[in-house]
Amino acid sequence: MTSATPSAAPPGPNGSLGTSGAHASAASPASSASRADRIGDAALDLLVERGMRGLTHRAVDERAGLPQGSTSNHARTRQALLETAVRRQVQLESQVLTPDELPGAAGPSGTVGTVGTARAAEGARGRPRDGARGRPRDGAPDGAPGRTPDGAPGTAPGGPSEPAPHALLDTDTLVDALSLALHRYLTDHRALLVSRYELALEATRRPELRAFFDAAGSVFHGPLVAMTAAAGSPEPERHALSLIAWCEGLMFSCAAGSFHAAVPSRAELRTGFEELLRGMLGGGTGPGRGESTGAAGDRGGRCRA
Repeated sequence: MTSATPSAAPPGPNGSLGTSGAHASAASPASSASRADRIGDAALDLLVERGMRGLTHRAVDERAGLPQGSTSNHARTRQALLETAVRRQVQLESQVLTPDELPGAAGPSGTVGTVGTARAAEGARGRPRDGARGRPRDGAPDGAPGRTPDGAPGTAPGGPSEPAPHALLDTDTLVDALSLALHRYLTDHRALLVSRYELALEATRRPELRAFFDAAGSVFHGPLVAMTAAAGSPEPERHALSLIAWCEGLMFSCAAGSFHAAVPSRAELRTGFEELLRGMLGGGTGPGRGESTGAAGDRGGRCRA
């Protein structure tokens, strides 16, 4: 869904995933979590440990420590249970970075706030088309962005003919946040990646889940488009897609693919993001980037960024 990492994830995707299971939120321990969260956490745990076949209403009751029938009362059908799992997945992934760690968060550095960054990006490209913001698609979870008339989620895409927006977001800030989120996914929240892959694969076989899964994951798309625009991208929609694709490929390789035994360091991830953004936005690495770039040397068998 990013995907995402980021363990917001995302990778909730921040620090420990909880004491009662792999996906329990650090902010909502089992003792105080709502019943819906407990059911969602238990469903994600079962997906990681047993796969889709192991996800049943009875198994969720047992894993969550709830009376038999509790999960059926909350989600009567299998589709409803899967939607509960997807909804909880998105909640956890949204916690990978805390609000003050997000690019553009207001702070001592004097950078603009996240909402301000998005609005400034919109202003640089022109007002979003009707339906681009604040109007969820039919069937979309609360908070999911609307779509533009051409079907693209999030804010209206930029284009080659449009002028590049003024860079309101420092590239170093964006690189730091992206590398931190991705590193957290690969270290603290690998289970969250596995449960996402299970849900994504099931969505390929269930059209009704596909629509819900895509709508839920789209909440991460719009902000990334806005951040790339604020960083100076002349084509933020296309560049955001490139960033997402690179992150998704790396996460799968290191969580479930041939590089699962080793995780790249944050310095290596930072180098990868620098190379991507430098190619997209132009210019050099900028002051202060030399150390992290130099740290990404060959380390035999490592999953390289």
